[in-house]
Amino acid sequence: MHVPFSHDLRGGGADRLRRSGGASDVDGAKRLASGLPAVVTAEEIGGVALFAAVGEAERERLSRVVADITLVAGEYAAHEGDERALFAVLDGRIEPIKRVDGIERVVGERHPGDIFGEVPIVLGTVFPVGFRAAETSRIIRIEPHDYHAVAAVAPDVVKEIGRLAAHRMSGLRGLQGIAAEPPPPRAIVVGHRWDAASTELRRFLDRNQITTRSLTPDTPDAAERWGGPLPVEEDWPAIRVVNGKTVVRPQLRRVAELLGLGTEPEAAEYDAVIVGAGPAGLAAAVYGASEGLHTIAIEREAPGGQAGTSSRIENYLGFPSGVSGDELASRALQQARRLGAEILVTRSITRIDASTHDVHLDGGDVLAARTIILASGVSWRHLSIDGIDRLAGKGISYGAARGEAWNVHGVPVHIVGAGNSAGQAALFYATHARHVTILTRGEELENTMSRYLIDQLATRPNIDVMFGTEVAAVHGEVSLEAIDVRDRGTNETTRVESGGLFIFVGADAETAWLPSEIALDHHGYVLTGPDIRAEARWKLDRDPYLLETSVPGVFAAGDVRSGPVKRVAAAVGEGSMAIAFVHQYLKDGLPRLNRVRRRRIDVEARPQQIEDEEALPARHLRMST
Repeated sequence: MHVPFSHDLRGGGADRLRRSGGASDVDGAKRLASGLPAVVTAEEIGGVALFAAVGEAERERLSRVVADITLVAGEYAAHEGDERALFAVLDGRIEPIKRVDGIERVVGERHPGDIFGEVPIVLGTVFPVGFRAAETSRIIRIEPHDYHAVAAVAPDVVKEIGRLAAHRMSGLRGLQGIAAEPPPPRAIVVGHRWDAASTELRRFLDRNQITTRSLTPDTPDAAERWGGPLPVEEDWPAIRVVNGKTVVRPQLRRVAELLGLGTEPEAAEYDAVIVGAGPAGLAAAVYGASEGLHTIAIEREAPGGQAGTSSRIENYLGFPSGVSGDELASRALQQARRLGAEILVTRSITRIDASTHDVHLDGGDVLAARTIILASGVSWRHLSIDGIDRLAGKGISYGAARGEAWNVHGVPVHIVGAGNSAGQAALFYATHARHVTILTRGEELENTMSRYLIDQLATRPNIDVMFGTEVAAVHGEVSLEAIDVRDRGTNETTRVESGGLFIFVGADAETAWLPSEIALDHHGYVLTGPDIRAEARWKLDRDPYLLETSVPGVFAAGDVRSGPVKRVAAAVGEGSMAIAFVHQYLKDGLPRLNRVRRRRIDVEARPQQIEDEEALPARHLRMST
């Protein structure tokens, strides 16, 4: 008897299916003890080549503990990075999928009688590729302990699965070949090395994890790599999307559209509109979408926030070897999209209507939100030094980007700041620069930087720290060439060569755009929960939820909120917590949005309704009366 799993069709895969048969030792033991029939028959187990020679008793045991899974086309049995398990195909066809630079690539197929998952089972690792149903398919999942129980009495199974794993990994079409094959660039950029617009474009592509080939006038065979004559210099920077269009002096939103990044909302109404896609915003998107809320996150640059620029986060729970900020952001982004959240980039929110929860985007789009989560984070504080703005993007950067490493190769670099971000940047650039110097006004690092970073800095021979110092001036014509360093104790100034200046001197919340109804503290951070009561800014009878602002139904999470611990883990926790309060707010239903539903206007059917908005695109959303 085959009873398929019931599942959420949005792509949760096998891990989110409700099992109808026993998939664990406990379930299997209960079935054996109760005499319940197996979901999968022993004969079907024998139809899998790996188990064809296994004894009847072991096939019978497996039939009572395996999970019997039915997948629709496009649904995943296992995602890349999932924990190990062994699968076998009973019906249908399964495709191994390798995600390269955000693009899914089919690297094989499995038919009835084949297995998959042998590589993680043999090596004890996570899945190196995902496995997706190419058509309606029926598969079985065998947990590692159940496989090993069979392998203990059937040595030939161990030999065969080892042979299969070796075959999957070797050769040009195996995992070794895939790993050795460099991912093709999705975009080619030509521009001057120290041109601010070119730097901004490269940084945007890097932050959005787009594999890019950068060309400069002195690049050997530049025309050949571009695929023809280069555009004239007056049109630089220029970008060519591989197998696509060429655009000169592009706006970032146009670049996002060319690359298929989300820039337009798909609906008019959302249960939760999230402002910002840093750690707090992405966490809210993941939990909101996974719990059935119609969720959208809106980000003006790239997902990941400031954490996305960190070269290495060593103390994030669950990553014993550390994780880079862009890798963490990439995983969270994939997870949010897989669960059904929309993520928009290159879009800014111009204002929020506190009375109706309308969210106004640049370009004229207006979204109706039942709830809003402010997770816009903070922006780096700028230095007030003559000439520093002129050299921004020409050797001077606020924050760090991994893609800028090629610009500092073999030159001295200076880091301004003494926090964790500064320490992480110093460690990263030390692997490329000739020498890295950290400049800090303080007299020690212990009060501002984590101990593990201080210890790592001490092991690098090309990293120094200058205490009690500050940048007094910057120099350079085309790009940064030198800086003046002032000793705060003696007031003496020394000019030193510098090919890169990366500034981490604190951050400020950008909340001036918020409506006056949302209460802020004296530093501009959003007040929530009990602080609202203390400021006498709460008007309802009930208490505000912990992360709720002075406007009911509008929540704040992460660095933009007044008082939280400035840590990635704290932001993730608050983002997920905000969704719990969203559920409670929607459950309470007070105050309700007392207005009609929004929808998009059909321009051709009702042109009279937009006579005063002819310049706006057809996607503009208005009140339907």
